Amino acid sequence: MSAQQALLEPSPRPGMITDADIPALNARWSGAPAAEILDYAIGELFPGRIALVSSFGTEAAVLLHLVSKVDPKTPVVFLETEKHFAQTLQYRNALERRLGLEDLRSIRPSAKALEAEDPDGDLWRSDTEACCDLRKVRPLADALEPFNAWISGRKQFHGAGRARLPVFEASRTHIKVNPLANWSKDEVAQYMSEHDLPSHPLADQGFASIGCWPCTHPITDGEDVRAGRWPGAGKTECGIHTRL
Repeated sequence: MSAQQALLEPSPRPGMITDADIPALNARWSGAPAAEILDYAIGELFPGRIALVSSFGTEAAVLLHLVSKVDPKTPVVFLETEKHFAQTLQYRNALERRLGLEDLRSIRPSAKALEAEDPDGDLWRSDTEACCDLRKVRPLADALEPFNAWISGRKQFHGAGRARLPVFEASRTHIKVNPLANWSKDEVAQYMSEHDLPSHPLADQGFASIGCWPCTHPITDGEDVRAGRWPGAGKTECGIHTRL
């Protein structure tokens, strides 16, 4: 379907999006400004049924700022894995205040599951997939139950499986919205500068993509943005975008 055809198609009913609607949505919105995509998704397509999932990492302030301008009441889900850098938690609190986020939800893994599956807190040493499933995938699945859709900050320039990332995509249970999919690294930096957004405290230490401290390392010049995540493990995703 061409972009012109997509514009002539009737808009899907709010909250009633299916896999069949995705091509038309992408034809219509793939080149649109992120703020307009968010305004449509939050205000028209999924009113009251969409959340932003944020890691509060090095690029997170851009999307959080955009969403706060559209609707600061939009739920923001943060996965408190209990393995974050202290600087990430400080950054989360600072951005919450700075941007006036009114519904920040810090989601923790089940205490019962932690006791059964990772009583010593070192599962990451032997099985990073199981650790991510325990501390991220399952908690997020529970947190997203009330919603039809969620907003992600992923971008094509991250490479690997994100190189052809669309603006709208369907998973088994939700529609995902990626309003920054087409942004470049320079556009992210420019937006941060133009809006005087604070950087993550670890950004100046070579951390380009920040997750849990055991599995996140600085990168060197020229390396892929996500090269510091699970280095040497042949792993590039925690699972929330592949197994959820």
